[in-house]
Amino acid sequence: EFVVALRRRLVFPALLRGAPVKMGGYEEPAYNVVKSSDNGKFEIRRYGPRVVAEVPYSSSQNNAFRSLFSYISGANNVSQKVSMTVPVTQGQMDAREPLPAQETEKAQEGKGGQSFMRFFLPASFTASSAPQPTNPDVSIKEVDASHYAVIKYSGFASDSNFEYYSAQLKEQLASQGISERGKPIKATYNGPFTLPFFRRNEAMIEVEWADR
Repeated sequence: EFVVALRRRLVFPALLRGAPVKMGGYEEPAYNVVKSSDNGKFEIRRYGPRVVAEVPYSSSQNNAFRSLFSYISGANNVSQKVSMTVPVTQGQMDAREPLPAQETEKAQEGKGGQSFMRFFLPASFTASSAPQPTNPDVSIKEVDASHYAVIKYSGFASDSNFEYYSAQLKEQLASQGISERGKPIKATYNGPFTLPFFRRNEAMIEVEWADR
């Protein structure tokens, strides 16, 4: 069900820079590339603040996707439809990041092993202006501006591919003395019926980065 919904909603966007751009109708958060590695294996991006809809989950990513999709389809306090964006991101809850107050007690209790799924909201929304979810498992939050190391890869957005490329990224960061600030995040841009060699997937890690 998760991949079927992705198939229906996502297209293959070109690589974006700067201000938010709509490719095929789907907006991507703005970023600037501040460093491309000499070996071409990864880049450092600076993202500004972004507003996300987020769901924690421990087992079913299908349920997480369904909750987020329902939110943008009108399951909110003003029954407003919100445009789909790319990418859909998934990762492990960072121990240093508190969970939003409206998340369920079950999520609070299971924080140590919780994963999250996020939809980025269009840039026209702020955390205060975004429609508020009617599902208590969905929270609206602002992700602070930060720097991320990113490695891009095609093929399937499987856990095994993500883990492989995350390990490659971590190795590259260690070799260049770049400190990590968070756990790897999977970013998925395409539906499952996109040919594997045309797909855009990314592994992202927040990093310490002063202006250099």
